[in-house]
Amino acid sequence: MTFLPIVYATIAAVGNALFALGQRKAAGVENGLLFVGMSALVAMSGALGCAPLIGGVDVGLTVRVHWKAILGSGVGLFLTYLGFNLLYTRYGASQYALYAVLSILTMTIGVGILWLKEPVTVYHKVAIALALAAVVLFSIGQSKLRGM
Repeated sequence: MTFLPIVYATIAAVGNALFALGQRKAAGVENGLLFVGMSALVAMSGALGCAPLIGGVDVGLTVRVHWKAILGSGVGLFLTYLGFNLLYTRYGASQYALYAVLSILTMTIGVGILWLKEPVTVYHKVAIALALAAVVLFSIGQSKLRGM
């Protein structure tokens, strides 16, 4: 069994934590979306800088062949930036659990099952049901905090 998926997931998780922390720090900034846009420039620079380490770099070919996916991914990143900024600056990092579970559901159901037609086992279905229960329980828990 290879540990590379765990290493890659850890890299993404650490990056996500840094992104979330940055979003929380953006709460005191005059324009949170400007903050997010500037952080996106840092991310873009890092991605373009590391691209040659991953494989060949043919910008023209990549844009010609994959422009629709690039556009869709860009819109997805923007929505992620917007949602994170609004969620974290207004409600705090404790709301991450809600985002994380909703991400699991949208990825698993929306992208995996409905769009890409990936196979689903009974374990996946149970996990989806538990994720839905987590959203409900989290929302109930948050409503109880407002009463305190």
